[in-house]
Amino acid sequence: MTTALTIRTDGALDFLSLGALVHRLDPGVIPFRKARSCAVHVSGGEFNCAANLSDAFGMRTGIATAMVKYPIGDLIGGQVRTMGVTPYYKLFEHDGVRGPNMATVYSDRGFGVRGPMVFYNRSNEAAAQLKPGDFDWTSIFAPGVRWFHTGGIFAALSETTADLIVEAMREAKKRGTVTSFDLNYREKLWSASGGLARAQSVLGRIVENVDVLVGNEEDLQKGLGIRGPQVAARSKLDPSAFFAMMDDVLARYKDMKVVATTLREVHSTNRHTWGAVAWVAGQTFVSPTCELDVYDRVGGGDGFASGFFYGLMTGESPEQAVRLGWAHGALLTTFPGDTTMATLDQVRAFATGGSARIQR
Repeated sequence: MTTALTIRTDGALDFLSLGALVHRLDPGVIPFRKARSCAVHVSGGEFNCAANLSDAFGMRTGIATAMVKYPIGDLIGGQVRTMGVTPYYKLFEHDGVRGPNMATVYSDRGFGVRGPMVFYNRSNEAAAQLKPGDFDWTSIFAPGVRWFHTGGIFAALSETTADLIVEAMREAKKRGTVTSFDLNYREKLWSASGGLARAQSVLGRIVENVDVLVGNEEDLQKGLGIRGPQVAARSKLDPSAFFAMMDDVLARYKDMKVVATTLREVHSTNRHTWGAVAWVAGQTFVSPTCELDVYDRVGGGDGFASGFFYGLMTGESPEQAVRLGWAHGALLTTFPGDTTMATLDQVRAFATGGSARIQR
């Protein structure tokens, strides 16, 4: 079955992302107000996809981003190297006092009936200072890039980051590179940078250049101003409301080829029911569902996106691509941190009905 995507088979990079690198402080199940120690995870929605595709799926990936020359930058850059992602850095000097800084995300895991708490320190963030002209896209894309990806969190950081996204996407389209965008609507970020009206204006301008969109019903409604579904969903796992919105998405963005999202029913912080869906060139695909015992939920959506992208890039059927994304996203919630520790064999086994039986 065709996906209506024309994906290059050549290129120095399979996948290039544009976004902000961050470090996440994680006190585990202890709330921050009582925490005495934290694990440090390197993250960023765009980086997570590049890291996952490199580490679990063996693809050649890169990230264009800001990097500050100070010890936190060294820590983050080390993890970029560890995950096998090629960096394209715009370098910033730190003044020793005020920055610019690599952003910090604070996220405890919650437990049981107590949900996770997430908040940010993105004050004087280097990535927010990125602007058109900071990257030589002609040189970056010239050796060949098969797939280009970015997201709504990066778009929300400043006036200039959205312009940079559009600049990069236009170069990608000229080069025959598939473009994808994760709406990732975050109300706290957009409230700090202009509110709902600005979010819809900025994201709408970006999505005009997008082939593959990742986003759930709330992302589509709040991020793009798409009207809510006329069909009421029976549960969080019912895809009918999501699919009912596709006509309105396509009426506004006629060149859109793929829209996909995860489905999650949260029973408690550590117990979820998990699924995924995709609209591909007019046809709909739904994953199986499974019960998740969640260790760390952060990054599960990026885990789905990267597995789904891998399936499309390697010529799998849309149904199998959804299964691969669903399986990888599920596995990612069983690891600490935001990026994968899974292997491709584990992903494929789970996608075809694998279980948690011991592997000998």
